[in-house]
Amino acid sequence: MRTLPTLIVVYNLLYKPREIFYESDGVERPVSFDYQEGHVVKYHETLIEYTTVFVGYHMARLLVHSTNIPAIASGIKHGQSLESETSRRATTKMMCSSRSPTLTLRGYSGLRSSNCLDTLLRSGQDFHSRVAITVSRRQQKAKRFLPRAMFERFTEKAIKVIMLAQEEARRLGHNFVGTEQILLGLIGEGTGIAAKVLKSMGINLKDARVEVEKIIGRGSGFVAVEIPFTPRAKRVLELSLEEARQLGHNYIGSEHLLLGLLREGEGVAARVLENLGADTSNIRTQVIRMVGESTENIPAPVGPGGGSNKMPTLEEYGTNLTKLAEEGKLDPVVGRQPQIERVIQILGRRTKNNPCLIGEPGVGKTAIAEGLAQRIASGDVPETIERKKVITLDMGLLVAGTKYRGEFEERLKKLMEEIKQSDEIILFIDEVHTLIGAGAAEGAIDAANILKPALARGELQCIGATTLDEYRKHIEKDPALERRFQPVRVPEPSVDETIEILKGLRERYEIHHKLRYTDEALVSAARLSYQYIRYVIHVPEEARELEKEVRQITKEKDEAVRSQDFEKAGELRDREMDLRAQIAAIVEKGKEMSKAETEAGDVGPIVTESDIQHIVSSWTGIPVEKVSTDESDRLLKMEETLHKRVIGQDEAVKAISRAIRRARVGLKNPNRPIASFIFSGPTGVGKSELAKALAAYYFGSEEAMIRLDMSEFMERHTVSKLIGSPPGYVGYTEGGQLTEAVRRRPYTVVLFDEIEKAHPDVFNMMLQILEDGRLTDSKGRTVDFKNTLLIMTSNVGSSVIEKGGRRIGFDLDYDEKDSSYNRIKSLVTEELKQYFRPEFLNRLDEMIVFRQLTKLEVKDIADIMLKEVFDRLKVKDIELQVTERFRERVVEEGYNPSYGQGH
Repeated sequence: MRTLPTLIVVYNLLYKPREIFYESDGVERPVSFDYQEGHVVKYHETLIEYTTVFVGYHMARLLVHSTNIPAIASGIKHGQSLESETSRRATTKMMCSSRSPTLTLRGYSGLRSSNCLDTLLRSGQDFHSRVAITVSRRQQKAKRFLPRAMFERFTEKAIKVIMLAQEEARRLGHNFVGTEQILLGLIGEGTGIAAKVLKSMGINLKDARVEVEKIIGRGSGFVAVEIPFTPRAKRVLELSLEEARQLGHNYIGSEHLLLGLLREGEGVAARVLENLGADTSNIRTQVIRMVGESTENIPAPVGPGGGSNKMPTLEEYGTNLTKLAEEGKLDPVVGRQPQIERVIQILGRRTKNNPCLIGEPGVGKTAIAEGLAQRIASGDVPETIERKKVITLDMGLLVAGTKYRGEFEERLKKLMEEIKQSDEIILFIDEVHTLIGAGAAEGAIDAANILKPALARGELQCIGATTLDEYRKHIEKDPALERRFQPVRVPEPSVDETIEILKGLRERYEIHHKLRYTDEALVSAARLSYQYIRYVIHVPEEARELEKEVRQITKEKDEAVRSQDFEKAGELRDREMDLRAQIAAIVEKGKEMSKAETEAGDVGPIVTESDIQHIVSSWTGIPVEKVSTDESDRLLKMEETLHKRVIGQDEAVKAISRAIRRARVGLKNPNRPIASFIFSGPTGVGKSELAKALAAYYFGSEEAMIRLDMSEFMERHTVSKLIGSPPGYVGYTEGGQLTEAVRRRPYTVVLFDEIEKAHPDVFNMMLQILEDGRLTDSKGRTVDFKNTLLIMTSNVGSSVIEKGGRRIGFDLDYDEKDSSYNRIKSLVTEELKQYFRPEFLNRLDEMIVFRQLTKLEVKDIADIMLKEVFDRLKVKDIELQVTERFRERVVEEGYNPSYGQGH
């Protein structure tokens, strides 16, 4: 018999193959092996030509890295590596003779990334005694490693702590894992009880690393693949097992590791905690307290009565809202009692007892589930759900990390089994439509189909929450799932209800932000958000968003005022206002704050109604503040401002100014656009220019204007371009030119140029905008037009204006008086009534007739246009001068009553 090299792996039982085979002549043959006490594998020479025993960690993971195996085994090549502890087969080639047998290991158990010892020997003289010496020596060292029984009890978070401890050792270049590395692992894990307690004590990873490096320094830099534990670290792990037993736990979590670390009391970790100013007795007290409140990912209970009241899967992937309610950690729920009562009624049914909350984002669906948890915690519920627990399920966390088929189903089945055994759980699934397709990789069934039988049998009580669109898109399409849920509509709260909600939440926001809200600020937040922001996000969410932004700006502004930085304070107060208005507003706000602080004491900044108004104004770009003295003067002088750009159209400018003033002081209908006009007149008289000037005056920029050339909508089929193509047509997903533009910028001037050229169906669509201030696009979304200025230009009646009313016998010059203008306006109005339908004209605020320009007015326009030319040339360092004669000639040759200023 030829003697071949024998590979001996001294094994610490962390990976334990049940069967080993080698392949010879296409036939798998078993390898005889057994385990020796002390976690060492015996060797056997039972094969005729091949003497090989190879078990342990390397076979499971590190065969792909030849550097991790001694040089004599360099002939080993991997066939397949195990990527997770759930894998069951590994294959390796033993290139030790011309025949290449395949060694196969089956049935692994134990933990990945654990410690092992490896020794490689070559057979030869006194081979057996050398093996005996090696085994004896390694048996003593094997005591440094963890027994398999202990690791099987570790939670996932505890395992993560050990892995992080090894990484910390590698980072510092040490060949051991001591108590200090375990401490760093506990801090770095971040989510367990131990990490939370240490964080609450002000201990962070950065400071702890600095202290550890001060005490033990850095290592040599060369770190072995397997890093052993020091005797003191091993003692910590043994103490953690004792702590778990004393607490009646059949698992070892991060909290037990921390308790073991504290109990050990010596070593580098204890010095680090002392240097960081931590009170070890206080840490222990906090851990014991939190152990009673929360547990980590606990393995399945072993033995009778072991952990019978534990729900590890549910506690890992869910949050107990009832417990949070008992601890007072949930915000109060205001104004949702009818919906909560309806949910309680549905939960009390014998069948179909699964409510599904349906409402727009931000209206308070999750708050209803929290309100139910608070009612259960206070005992204000019927007996049918008296001792229930409302637990919200994190679907993202449930799906995360399930790489292989069957893992997700296994998690979900465990969760359902725990709920079934408990019989006290009401599961709340936010965004319940995500059940459809969740976990359905590679042909596996999704979460919805797994839950259907349990929902049908009543083994699982579930509260779902989703939007109306998602409910229609996903749940209604699955009748089997839909009939298991009872829809509960959650409407958007009214302004008064939102005010009550904000008042109920005020105290918590004041404590968190360290400021105070006046009653007027809360009322303003609710009303302004309802009027200006409700189609971006929904009440009351947008009101809370206003408060969040107000908090930051108020703090910055308060700091700026204290540091005498009035310029910065002015910018923060209102970025849209000019410097004079900013300074005046700061002085006024300073008086108000001084008075409020005198009454309330030193409680931090005060958020007032004006702060809310400034924030809404900065969001929307429109002035929503109270009309100040400066702005009153500006509104009264609006005609003068517009006349700087629009020459000669006194009547049109006056009509526009009156409408804007009515809207600004709140006299307009809140359910209609700010104003709607039709500009009628010949070409070139300033209709479009007045629209631009209005956009710049009211919304702050000429860019705040949506211009639609209605000659593009002359055909019937082109009308759909305004609101979007219907389903099935090309461009359906792109949206409409009008609706999409207004959705993106709802505070703007909408200019319909040459409206008379549009198809009659366009007017039917515009009736809804003019009457109700809204329009529904092709996707069913409601677009808000309540904060838009609608302007339609038309050339209808221009012939009457050009003739100056001669058809009824008036011979008028172009410098007509008011009486003559009124006659022409009445004639143009008659023409408009003949062209447009009465219901369309009746919805307009005003029909404005533009008269023809006189030579004197054209000369003023020429001066404005020449000034623009001068400015453009000045940028290029060119100075242009024109004579009065040139100006007159420009007017003389360019003037034509039929073409206005553009000729």
